[in-house]
Amino acid sequence: QVQLVESGGALVQAGGSLRLSCAASGRTFSTYTWAWFRQAPGKEREFVARIKWRGDTTFHADSVKGRFTISRDTAKNTLYLQMNSLKPEDTADYYCAVDVHGGWRTEGYDYWGQGTQVTVSS
Repeated sequence: QVQLVESGGALVQAGGSLRLSCAASGRTFSTYTWAWFRQAPGKEREFVARIKWRGDTTFHADSVKGRFTISRDTAKNTLYLQMNSLKPEDTADYYCAVDVHGGWRTEGYDYWGQGTQVTVSS
């Protein structure tokens, strides 16, 4: 079992920045793949970014590339999403997730947090 708790969501103006955190507890093996997803009201869930816990390899969706950065602190068992140059279309609930099989994909994640809300005003 892995427990994930997101934080850091807020209301921010367009062009601003936020850093989301995802604190993990339970079994947090270094072979896992960690990711951020988001879901806007009335829309399907969208993949944002993923990272290998070991080795620090990352991948970002085209919609956020150059503006968002996924990272992790292995000592704190915490995943981060630094979001810069925020746009109103970034408004969504943001979720962290874990793939315990270490896959490198945008689906099939096993554990999810409860989400944190990000609202970007124009």
